Amino acid sequence: MEYVEPEVHLVAKPQLDYAEVAAYLREVGGENWMRRFDNGEMDAHLNDPQNLAEFAGRLCYRSWEPGLNPNVTRIRTDQGDYLSNILASLHGSVLEHLNFSFVLHNVSRVFTHELARHRPGVAISQESLRFVRLSDLPFWFPDWAREDPELVRRAEALLEQMEQFQGWMAEHFGLDEEGVPFKEKKHKTSFMRRFAPEGVATGLVWSANVRTLRHTIEARTAPGAEEEIRLVFAKIGEIMARETPALFGDFEVIDGAWTPKWRKV
Repeated sequence: MEYVEPEVHLVAKPQLDYAEVAAYLREVGGENWMRRFDNGEMDAHLNDPQNLAEFAGRLCYRSWEPGLNPNVTRIRTDQGDYLSNILASLHGSVLEHLNFSFVLHNVSRVFTHELARHRPGVAISQESLRFVRLSDLPFWFPDWAREDPELVRRAEALLEQMEQFQGWMAEHFGLDEEGVPFKEKKHKTSFMRRFAPEGVATGLVWSANVRTLRHTIEARTAPGAEEEIRLVFAKIGEIMARETPALFGDFEVIDGAWTPKWRKV
């Protein structure tokens, strides 16, 4: 067996096409919003997700500048203030345009069963053990478990026995012999995975929009959440706080629990 640690890798995030944004703004008279890039008020490269959130919000009210909408006589020009007001007014729909994709590596199927409960606003592509044959059984032990020698000894013995059975089945079914059709390999591999523990480490690509991320980070870092999912979503929270501080800066972190000032956005 192999000891592993859950890992989080941010692999994709929003990217704006500013030429197309500018073309639209010329149509509606909102060119001044783009001029804010020239004076340093907005960063067209590092804060695309925040810029997209502001863009979507201003489109809803045509609040690029006072007067374009007769009902709008003044506007917020500071992006941080603007996005804070988006959160405070629960205008969560604009956050659904901001999608982030993560590789969640060395997470268990205990974790993925929990994660599957969060369906709105997400996309999931998970490693398939119907196709991917197991040889070793990578496994995560929390710190408290690794500090228990008798528990570790018995767990390692059990996992090694299960690994040996995986190897025996592959040999018994002749899966590595010349000419075995892939269809047959897939059929037997699907059976073999039934003898892997639910805690075996796997991987997936998980994409979610910011509205979903805010809710899931809060729910899955709460004190009563399962410990592996708390660990993973604390890492996701740290990434999102770095990537979009204006959209996650209202979170307070106490003893690993991420609690937002503005809820149900």
